Amino acid sequence: MRKIAVLTSGGDAPGMNAAIRAVVRKAKYHGVEVMGIYRGFEGFIEGNMELLELGSVGGIIQRGGTKLFSSRCPEFKEEKYQLQGIEKMKQASVEGLVVIGGDGSYRGANALTKLGFPCVGIPGTIDNDIPGTEYTIGFDTALNTVVESIDKIRDTATSHENSFIVEVMGRDAGDLALWAGLAAGAESVLIPEEPFNLDEIIERIKRGEARGKKHSIIIVAEGVMSGSELAKILKEKADIHTRVSVLGHIQRGGSPSARDRVLAGRLGARAVEILLNGSSGRAVGIKNHQVIDYDLDEAFKLKHKAELSLYTLSKELSI
Repeated sequence: MRKIAVLTSGGDAPGMNAAIRAVVRKAKYHGVEVMGIYRGFEGFIEGNMELLELGSVGGIIQRGGTKLFSSRCPEFKEEKYQLQGIEKMKQASVEGLVVIGGDGSYRGANALTKLGFPCVGIPGTIDNDIPGTEYTIGFDTALNTVVESIDKIRDTATSHENSFIVEVMGRDAGDLALWAGLAAGAESVLIPEEPFNLDEIIERIKRGEARGKKHSIIIVAEGVMSGSELAKILKEKADIHTRVSVLGHIQRGGSPSARDRVLAGRLGARAVEILLNGSSGRAVGIKNHQVIDYDLDEAFKLKHKAELSLYTLSKELSI
């Protein structure tokens, strides 16, 4: 291959810029040109792209978001638009594509591969919900943002003797809530992967009050229910008054952590190697601290699993 392209798709995640940088510079190292496609698969269909030079990705490793922008493109599910995009790539002499994003982005990359256009997927999502990899780009940064926010909320909760419910992102995965709950010392954590016992949560709060504790922190993943819904249930069932804090999109922003930058560099470089070695329809990831790659079809057969030992530990430490 003499020319490849890179795009970011779906929800943005800290570290996407670092991954773009790694793709461009790894390719340049091997004498391969890289086209940056703007606004995800929408830009792929329209041929909205430009040549990325070394200077194009200078000074972006520390920036959150994505310099290539992102969008959600429902039209791309139709084969006629996929073929339209492939034709745009052929006109620009682009021979392969690196897709940085989550589950939906992987499905787009897989569809293009089946139409004969080589693609490799890089996991970029704060949700950490991509099967086949232990960590996704953006998860560590988002986790630190959540923990920092909870630490600040706890200061207020302590001062005003209030209990707080903190709603975090994660879609249908509880990793952000689970890891943040353990790291921030939350009294209760609710995740989609594990059924929760409301009476147990109430008992934990009451037990704390009995020993003089003036506040509690409850973390709920958005895939379980909203924070306001949980607050209403606790009020109706046990007359427990809580304040609700929805962290929202603050979790997606910010300068990527060192861990996410290193992960982005390693995965971006491997994605380029795969394309240059003549392979496609692959996804890259991390397992046991080692970079791996696997078939995109396999990614859809696997199911993301939360590390439930952390859930158990969190409950044990919040007695």
